[in-house]
Amino acid sequence: MKVILASPRGFCAGVNMAIDCLDLTLKALGPPIYVYHEIVHNKYVVERFRNEGAVFVDTLEEVPLGATLLFSAHGVSPEIRSLAAQRKLAAIDATCPLVTKVHLEALKFARMGYTIVLIGHEGHDEVVGTMGEAPEAIVLVETPEDVAALQVNDETKLAYLTQTTLSVDDANRIIRCLKERFPHIQGPPKEDICYATQNRQEAVAKLADESDVVLVLGSQNSSNSQRLAELARERGVSAHLIDGAHEIDDVWFQDVDTVLITAGASAPEKVVEECVEYLERKFSATVEPRSLREENVSFPLPKMLKTLGVVTTTGK
Repeated sequence: MKVILASPRGFCAGVNMAIDCLDLTLKALGPPIYVYHEIVHNKYVVERFRNEGAVFVDTLEEVPLGATLLFSAHGVSPEIRSLAAQRKLAAIDATCPLVTKVHLEALKFARMGYTIVLIGHEGHDEVVGTMGEAPEAIVLVETPEDVAALQVNDETKLAYLTQTTLSVDDANRIIRCLKERFPHIQGPPKEDICYATQNRQEAVAKLADESDVVLVLGSQNSSNSQRLAELARERGVSAHLIDGAHEIDDVWFQDVDTVLITAGASAPEKVVEECVEYLERKFSATVEPRSLREENVSFPLPKMLKTLGVVTTTGK
């Protein structure tokens, strides 16, 4: 068996920043440190931090007055920020800057009197946070059928934004439908789907055809990881989204010569290594790393870490 190890894969800059925030805060201030929703959508990462004293909550009422709270990489609505201030929480904003960019675009279009069509998945943390910026001005669409049913008051003041972790192909299909139906619709100055999401999808799109099976490391609630598995399946290749080697079923590899392994943007490299080691041990697999492009993006840590004494500079 040959294993093609795709690159780029795994942690993106936003996930690295959010994980560093929680890691440093736990070490500097000690547990418990509260986190609004999962810090990133990955079971391995969440369990690791839970064991170290992080407490993940779904409502701020679960957080004691005056406690330290992190907002996850997916961002939150102004309502949550306001409630955190009311409860005098020391709030550390670990929102990915690329998500913040979408929030700011939503605010800009809303102030200009536009109706905003947000392309995304209902209930996803990022979508909930973005819609909270201007709930009266934003409508959510998930499919081309939603576009066909869309009713707006003024077609000349219409804009679209997208969730950052969507399938590029799916988003483009919906954008084409929007532009066909509403020729005057405006988009963001720069596309919203994040660089890491696009890069990981590009790698799967180019390498899946060389493979018999694709393993995507990532959790079921990770949107960008789900898209990677879907992308492989759309190309007629069997694909499995798993959290780690313990979920591998040997039946998947009967009469299989080549396996492509990749990882979503919130999956740690450790789980990739464990899967590779499993296939080496069970199937005498040889590994061929394949890099399609370099990633050198990094994001600064939030200034609040300095205010709280977690870091002494803007670095670690």
